[in-house]
This record gives sequence, C-alpha cells and structure tokens, in this order.
Amino acid sequence: MTGGRAPWVLLGPACLAGALALLPLGYLAVRALERGPGFAWSVVTTEGTAQLMGRSLALALAVVLACLILGISLAWLTVRTALPGVRAWAVAATLPLAVPSYVAAFAWLSAVPGLAGFTGSAVALTLVSYPYVYLPVAAALRGLDPAHEEAARSLGLGPVATFARVVLPHLRPAAAGGGLLVALYVLSDFGAVSLMRYDTFTRGIYVSYQASFDRTPAAALSVVLVLMTVGLVALETRTRGRRRHARTGSGTARPPVPVPLGRMTAPALAWCGAAVSAAVVFPLATLAYWLLTGQRSTWDLPRLAETAGATLGAAAAGALLTTALALPVGVVAARYRGRAAELLEQAAYAGHALPGITVALALVFFAVRYVHPIYQELPLLVCAYAVLFLPIAVTATRAAVLQSPPVLEDVARSLGHRPLRVLRTITVPLAAPGVAAGAALTFVVCMKELPATLLLRPTGMDTLATRLWTETGVGAYADAAPYAAVLILLAAVPSYLLGRHRT
Repeated sequence: MTGGRAPWVLLGPACLAGALALLPLGYLAVRALERGPGFAWSVVTTEGTAQLMGRSLALALAVVLACLILGISLAWLTVRTALPGVRAWAVAATLPLAVPSYVAAFAWLSAVPGLAGFTGSAVALTLVSYPYVYLPVAAALRGLDPAHEEAARSLGLGPVATFARVVLPHLRPAAAGGGLLVALYVLSDFGAVSLMRYDTFTRGIYVSYQASFDRTPAAALSVVLVLMTVGLVALETRTRGRRRHARTGSGTARPPVPVPLGRMTAPALAWCGAAVSAAVVFPLATLAYWLLTGQRSTWDLPRLAETAGATLGAAAAGALLTTALALPVGVVAARYRGRAAELLEQAAYAGHALPGITVALALVFFAVRYVHPIYQELPLLVCAYAVLFLPIAVTATRAAVLQSPPVLEDVARSLGHRPLRVLRTITVPLAAPGVAAGAALTFVVCMKELPATLLLRPTGMDTLATRLWTETGVGAYADAAPYAAVLILLAAVPSYLLGRHRT
C-alpha cells in the first residue's frame, strides 16, 4: 500500500484537516490587511510594537539559555555519570512537563510577590520548559558511541576539554531542537506572563483584542508573532548545522561506562535536587499550603465539580475531533508518497507554529463573519484545540501506521475490499494502540490550554485553567489552589497511563 495515489476516502478528510489547520494563517493575513497595508504597517511599526518584540525576544533568550544549562547538565548527570539514584533523578527531571506554566507562575507569585515581571516570568517558564532540552539531549547522549570520547582522552584531552570539543558538537542538533521548542513555548505563552504582569506579544494581543472593537490591530500583531516564530525555526535550522555524527564502524556501539563523580557527588546531587525541588516540589508545596490555609467551608465544591466536568468534556471533545482529523492525514503520510501527501502533512503542522491566542483570534474573526451561530459556542473551542494540537495526533498516528505491516492491507485490497473497508478492518485496528496514545496526550494538553479557552469558551462556561487564571489575577490564591490541584490531578491520570503504555 506504500506509494501510488491515495483514495478519496482518505484524501477528502485529509484535505479537510489541512484546510482547518491553514485557516488561521490565511484569515489572519486577510484580516490584518482589511484596512489596507498602510494601516497594518502603522500598527506593526509603532514604538509599542517594537517594545513588545524586544521584551518577548529578551524573555525567550533568557529562558532558552537557562534551559540549555539545566537540560544539558541534568542529561549528562543522569546518562553518563554514576550519580546515586540515577533512575529516580531521570524520571524526576521530566516531571515539570506536567505542571502548566500558569500554575508555576501562581506558585512563585503567591510565595514571592516581588518576583513579578521579567524575573518571575523567566523563572517560571524555565522551570516548566527545561525538559524540552533535557529529553532530546539525554537521548542523544545514550546513542553517542563512547569511543569518540575515549579517543580524545587518549590524545591527552582532559574531561572538560573532551566534553567541550567532542561531546557538545554531537549534542548540538538535539540541543538546538530543544532550544527551539523552548523559544516557541515562551513566545506562545500567555498564562505565566499575564500572571507575572510582564508585557509580551501574547499579552499585548489579548489586551488589544479586549480593549477595542477594531480587531485589525490584534490581527496585525498576530501576524508579526507568526513571522517571529518562522524566523526562529529558520535560525534553529542554521544553528543545528548540516554535519552528521553517525557511526560508520562495524558492530554496535558499546554502552558508556558511567563516569565516577568522586568529590563532585555532593554538588551533583545538590544541583539535581535544587532543579527538581524548584520545578516540582515547590509548586506542589505551595498548592498544599494554600489548600490548608484556605477555609474549606468557603470552597464552592459544586462549582469546582462543574468546572472539572466542563474541562473534561471540552478536552474529550477536542481530543476526539483532533484524532479523527489526524487519522486520514497520518495514514496518507505513512502509506502514500508524492507531493500531495507531503503538502497535507505539512499543512497539518501549520498550527504548531501558532500561539493559542493567535488561533483563537483567527477563529473569532472567521466565526463572526461566516458562521456566527457557533461564535462563543463549544464547537468553536473544539476546533481551536484541533488546530493547535493536530500535529501531536498526526505524529502518533503516522508512527503507529508505519509500525503495522502494509502487506496485510495489500492482501485485503487484492481480495476486492474497498479502501474504506481496508481502513476500518485492517489499518485502524493495527494502529489503534498508537492512535490511542496520541489521543491521550492530546487530551492532556487540551485540559491545560489557556489563551484559546479564555477567548473562545461558551458564555458562562469555565474550565479549571480559566478559573485558576481568574482567581489568581485578583490575588485570591487560596481560592485558586483547589482549581490548580484538581487540574494537576486530572492531567496526571492520563499522563500516568500514557507513561505505562510506552514503557
């Protein structure tokens, strides 16, 4: 079934998914130029826009540098050294991924109010995003043949020089890719910077949207933010370089011998402990403090239950639609070759470069103009989740389909079965575990999404993320704590099941 031309039973739904993913890009361009290029240019060339760009890039640079230091050092300690309890530290280093940025900001702001601003934003975003560097760098270290380092040491290089001149060049592609993810995460973040009262592009776009009936300035600012993300992707490609570090010798690479730390054992443990404590233990301890401090008699338990139910319902609908749209795209990308398959897969990834607030604005503009009945209704929010998280589901589906043998589908087609029946009886059942894993991951990220939910949620509906943001915004930390705790608890369940599935 590899190669050839995709049947319309797959191509039609895949084109629909691609069109939905490209909708925000196209409509933002049209909306930004609605009052003419001159007006859009006047918006993006103001001193305020330049300040937003400078502040956003400064924050992204600071967080990326801090994440590179944290991620690379923790990866080296947990992969290449004889660190006591190394397996536990390796697991703990990935746990910050389960903490939303606005929960981290809430924890730090409630404990240290003076931390608000650039410093607080940088601290909160660094502690929740360094695993984006840690994970690929750790994987690269595991695959790095220790013969390179042994050869360098035999030529007289010391441990530090060997790491700097031999190991780091091999880690550059992984570190650059992780740094790009961190930079895109920072540029698209809305919750942490809003709670910390630090003006970046996402906060500026939201304020512009809320402050005026004229949505053109917000659209023009959104286009600038998209162009910034495209520029960062291009910069990462150049930073990563074209060199390859593949092993060309015969046989397989030997596992590296763990480096004894000796006198550095205590400092290494302190470094790992400080990182995990600041990123995981401190937010959880802060939530526990506010839960104990707040008067339980004042908790609005019915509202908390209603908000949790709304969160689960919206996330489930988002995961279901996203998975349904990703299935034909993933099958086409895995089983068929050609320009059409490549374009469809690339279109599905368009939303990955768009912050949630930009997608939300695009869908607001589109709904008000053309499909007003769904404006501020649940279907529009679900569509936003699909645009934002379609790449996650497509990646999981494509990998799952690639792992299933195509010969079974070829046999079914040779027996006269139509493409739809082959898809329903052969392809989907074989790929079901991987597709389900992608759906679970999509469900988790839908629950934590904040900016698009703030703008698109139906009137009168709140999610755990929006309630947390509202209560924290007015300094009601004790009232916000239950929503944060329930959000983390609900997100932890599918995350745990997903982790068990992959181990």
